[in-house]
Amino acid sequence: MNNSANDESVRAELSRLRDSIDNIDAAVIHMLAERFKCTQQVGHLKAAHKMPPADPARESRQIARLRELAENAKLDPAFAEKFLNFIIAEVIRHHETIART
Repeated sequence: MNNSANDESVRAELSRLRDSIDNIDAAVIHMLAERFKCTQQVGHLKAAHKMPPADPARESRQIARLRELAENAKLDPAFAEKFLNFIIAEVIRHHETIART
């Protein structure tokens, strides 16, 4: 029946979209892992040169840059800013830990 065919079509499309979402999620996790590898190196460099773990001026520039990128990508800039603030807080926490060791 037509309804059954539509249900199958909807399920197939849903499955295709979810597969894409799963692939994107995997890519995001791998990109975050690479980003944190770099920020760990920054933390060691800062600690070795007695630099503070946080760099508010750079953080402000990064937030402005990310908001603009988000706008251009049609993503809510407020969401992008919250996301970056979350990442920055974690990076600073890592840098503080590195500086103590």
